[in-house]
Amino acid sequence: MPELWLPGAEIHDLGDHAPTDQQYPPKAIAHITWDRNATAAAPQDWCSYEDLVGYFTGGGAGDAPHLVWDPFSGRTTQLFPADSRSKSLLSPGQSPTRTNRAGRVVIQIEAVFFPYCRHQGAVYPRLVDTPCAGWDRIHAWIASWGVPDTWPMGRPVDFSSHRDEQVWESGGGWFAHAHVPYNDHTDPGSWPEFTGAPSQSHPAPPPGSGGGSPARYQVTINGLAYGYGAQGYQVTAVGRALVAKGFGGHYRSGPGPTWTDADTECYADYQRSLGYTGGAADGVPGEDSLLRLLGYLPGPRTVSLAHLLAAAHADPPAEQDHRTYGSEVAIVQQALVDEGLLEQRWVRGSYGTLTVAAYAGWQRRCGYSGGAADGLPGRDSLQRLGAARGFAVTG
Repeated sequence: MPELWLPGAEIHDLGDHAPTDQQYPPKAIAHITWDRNATAAAPQDWCSYEDLVGYFTGGGAGDAPHLVWDPFSGRTTQLFPADSRSKSLLSPGQSPTRTNRAGRVVIQIEAVFFPYCRHQGAVYPRLVDTPCAGWDRIHAWIASWGVPDTWPMGRPVDFSSHRDEQVWESGGGWFAHAHVPYNDHTDPGSWPEFTGAPSQSHPAPPPGSGGGSPARYQVTINGLAYGYGAQGYQVTAVGRALVAKGFGGHYRSGPGPTWTDADTECYADYQRSLGYTGGAADGVPGEDSLLRLLGYLPGPRTVSLAHLLAAAHADPPAEQDHRTYGSEVAIVQQALVDEGLLEQRWVRGSYGTLTVAAYAGWQRRCGYSGGAADGLPGRDSLQRLGAARGFAVTG
C-alpha cells in the first residue's frame, strides 16, 4: 500500500479523518493560497509558509487541504492522511457529488503563492515561475496513489473557470480548483509539469562534466549543494548515512564535510542498490534517493525552538520515526552525535525517546538538573548547542 503520509513532510494531523467515495476515479486538486491581491504594477510581499501552516492548523482548519506546499523551499506540511477527505472545496447540498470526497483519493495541495508575490526581492507572476522546489517528491507520492498524469478539463494556464459535472464525476487525474463544479475559485492559474520516474528525473550532467565515473558536477536540493566539491554539514550527513547502511567502501578517511570522489562512488553504489541505472546512478544525489537515504531533506542550518519543542512533544508518542520537523530535528541530532551523546544511526529527523535522553544529557552538561534537564529544548541550552556545532536558533 502507498504511504499515507508524504515522506519528508512535516505532519500536523488535524484528526477528523473521513473516507472518500470509492465509486469515483482518483483525483488530485491543485490550489494556491492567494492570500493577497497584487498586480504587476503593485506586487506584495509573499505570505510565509509558517503563517499559512498556522492558519490551517488554527482558525482555518475547516478549509484545510492535505498538503501545504512552499514552492520556494520545498517544505511541505501534511494535515490529513491520503485516504481521508480534506476540506478545501465547497460542497453545497445541490452538488451531485461530495466534492471533497469524489474519488478513491481526493488529494488536495495548497501552494503558498499568489500572483505577483515578492519573495527575497524577486517578483513571481505565476506559480510556475517559482523554483517549484519539492514538486517532484509531491508528484511521485500522489502518483503512487493511482492518480494519473492527466488534466481531464485541461491544464490550468489562466484564471478562468472550466467546470463540467460529467467530466468531474467520470474523470480521474488532476483538476484545478477552477475545474471543480459548484465552486467559485479560479486558481491556481498554472501548475508545474508532471515529472518522470526517478530514473528519468535525475538531473543530467551539465555539458563538459564528462560521462565517465566519478561524476564531477553539483546539484542543489532544498537549497544545499551535493556533488563533487560541495561543502557543508549535509555532505557529512550523507557520508555517515552511507557508511551506516553499508555503502562506505570507497572511503579511506572520513566521511567529512567536503564532497570528494569517494562520496560519489559510495553514493553510486547506494543508487544501484535502489535499482537506478545509467546516468541516474552516477553518484550525484537526486531528491528521491536522498530522501530515501536520510528520511528527510537537509536544509539551511537554522533551527526553530518552537519547532523543536513541537517535535519533542509530538514524535515520542507517535509511530516509529514520526517526523514533525525532520530537517531541523536532524540538525540537532547531528550536533548531539558530534557531542558524543547520541549514536549516528539515530539521526533520522524524529525527536524520539533516545533524542530526548541525549538532549537531557546536553542539558546536564550545561549545568541544568532535575526538571530543567528533561530533554525538552530551552532557548539557552539550544543556543549553546548551536554555538558549539554551527547552527542558528530562531524563535
